[in-house]
Amino acid sequence: MLADTARLREFEFTDADFNSLRRLVREVAGIALADCKREMIYSRLARRLRLLGLPSFAAYRELLDSEAGRTELREFTNAVTTNLTAFFRERHHFDYLRDWLASLRDDPKAPRRIRIWCAAVSTGEEAYSAAITVAEALPDWQRRDIRILATDLDTNVLRTAETGLYAPDRVAHLPRATLETHFIRDRRGSGLRYLVKPEISRMISFRPLNLTRPLPMKGPLDVIFCRNVIIYFDKETQRQLFQRMAPLQRPGDLLFLGHSEGLFKVSSSWALVGRTVYRRSESC
Repeated sequence: MLADTARLREFEFTDADFNSLRRLVREVAGIALADCKREMIYSRLARRLRLLGLPSFAAYRELLDSEAGRTELREFTNAVTTNLTAFFRERHHFDYLRDWLASLRDDPKAPRRIRIWCAAVSTGEEAYSAAITVAEALPDWQRRDIRILATDLDTNVLRTAETGLYAPDRVAHLPRATLETHFIRDRRGSGLRYLVKPEISRMISFRPLNLTRPLPMKGPLDVIFCRNVIIYFDKETQRQLFQRMAPLQRPGDLLFLGHSEGLFKVSSSWALVGRTVYRRSESC
């Protein structure tokens, strides 16, 4: 089967090509690619070869290794990272966030400063879902000091996220009340799209960030969404990431992970309190 696939390929893709490129993915993005990702890497990077007019993966690797390849390294990273997201994906996290926010609303002594970090925001749906949850849980949210930091390694998806514009299929599952309250119908250009209202967008700052590098923020962060990203990291990279995250939160602060992720043998700085919901521990 592999031989048949190889014969059908536009570009030769050797073991040396694949192993070299996945080592580079590991170095720049912290992502450990299994052998089964070989076809995905070929498919995504073959587009780059066509666009650049390169004859082979060997030539592409040579470009990435050169001084002239600095810009292409960013495009390489964008191409190989996976971006799958949706509004209110893993809804139970936003229900938990809503209840936590409601507890602040009902406590006159609760701080009015709230900081939320979406660590792998992709095309923005997660950050806008968090902002909508804030607006619905806290009637006085505009009089509070609330900021959401939304980061991603992929600069292409960040540009999409910053527009706040979504096709109808991206918002089709949202309740009509949510659409009418927090979105504007936008008929400019080609077809109908939905624009997140400016008052929601203003809560959010979008920034590029590589999670395998030192974290620039100082905290404290009341809530961190780090969902469906560490699954691509090996255990040591996960440990290092959470070692850097832990000082950014105080005891009791929230951490949300993806549905297939966990902290077992990775970090003891948080305690599990719900389905992939963690609270920063007192003892660490």
